[in-house]
Amino acid sequence: MPTALQTQKLWFTDDRIFIETDGKEVLSQPLRFFWRLQQATEDERNAWKESCFGLHWKNIDEDISFESFRWQDNEETFSHISS
Repeated sequence: MPTALQTQKLWFTDDRIFIETDGKEVLSQPLRFFWRLQQATEDERNAWKESCFGLHWKNIDEDISFESFRWQDNEETFSHISS
């Protein structure tokens, strides 16, 4: 079983979510995959908790697995997920 990441920092741009791991690796995902986060307020976005599987936002019922931050970010991947 892979070791869980630990998030040292989390931030957003207009179209992406970023995390910095305890190993100083910066990973990101497009917000288009997470409509609840895309529409959330700054306070809602900042109210996250970490679990052994990923990130959780209780107030907006959103979860992002650590594994998903390793997926390729391209239109082909997005097309496959949204099909």
